[in-house]
Amino acid sequence: KTGTITEGKPSVEKVGFSEDFSEEEVLQYIVSLNQNSEHPLADATVKYGKEKNSDPEASGIKTTDFNSVTGKGVTGTINGKKIALGNEKMMQQAGGDISEALQKEISEEQKKGKTVPMLSVDGKVVGYVVIADKIKGTSKKAINELQQKGIEVIMLTGDNHDTAKAVAAELNLADFKAEMLPQDKLEVVEKLHAEGKKVAMAGDGINDAPALAKSDVGIAMGTGTDVAIESAGITLVKGDLHGIVKAFHLSEKVMSNIKQNLFFALIYNALGVPIAAGVLFPIFGILLSPMIAALAMSFSSVSVITNALRLRSAKI
Repeated sequence: KTGTITEGKPSVEKVGFSEDFSEEEVLQYIVSLNQNSEHPLADATVKYGKEKNSDPEASGIKTTDFNSVTGKGVTGTINGKKIALGNEKMMQQAGGDISEALQKEISEEQKKGKTVPMLSVDGKVVGYVVIADKIKGTSKKAINELQQKGIEVIMLTGDNHDTAKAVAAELNLADFKAEMLPQDKLEVVEKLHAEGKKVAMAGDGINDAPALAKSDVGIAMGTGTDVAIESAGITLVKGDLHGIVKAFHLSEKVMSNIKQNLFFALIYNALGVPIAAGVLFPIFGILLSPMIAALAMSFSSVSVITNALRLRSAKI
């Protein structure tokens, strides 16, 4: 979702905290952890921390034993305390116990379509950060056009179910799957293959790479990670989903052009070879001059190339 359907420019809206911690403390823990991460969401929190003049190291907060858990979040140790930041699965892994009041606040934000990583300290959720990422202006139009062509569109996201549901509703998507890990996305592609379907997968992150490589057509956002681009067969340089619609239209025109070129090549040979072999000589006394044969073969090549060049002006 992030960077594919959305703009990939997440920004922090606010930081939530429990009664045992201040907003500043929660933000310092989050910034300290995320300084070691390369995820777009991590970059957004670090940027927000700088805007708020948050300086974890000045407060004696420094992360050690940093670990990034794909599809879940990050963990580390700060002043002997075990810290985890991420989604529900990350909290489950860290044994994060959450209060009813904090859970209610987080759920309300998720229902608005926001991504809400949670922070746990020694197995207790003490805060969260609300991150928004605007849906690309072309995403809804692109998805609608694909659906009109009879293509089934499914959104696979690592986000919480409520967040995914809100985004899917805005995009008029009937089918979506939330809280997906990389192996889960891969399993969806394999399941669709088993049903005899052709699958095109669009993604931009490390989490998407296995599914991109397994799908019939892997489509990477040019604004995404290198591993996603390497795993895909098509790269949309601008990271615009409408590029999928253009690629679909172009592929239809290319296949039509190939069939036309095969016809041109076949008809020239079907007519020229028998005449060159003398099939008309017994009846009409006609033999094909080698010069005319050479000219016909050249014209065949010119016809094929000229027809192929029409793709340059094709409207996609």
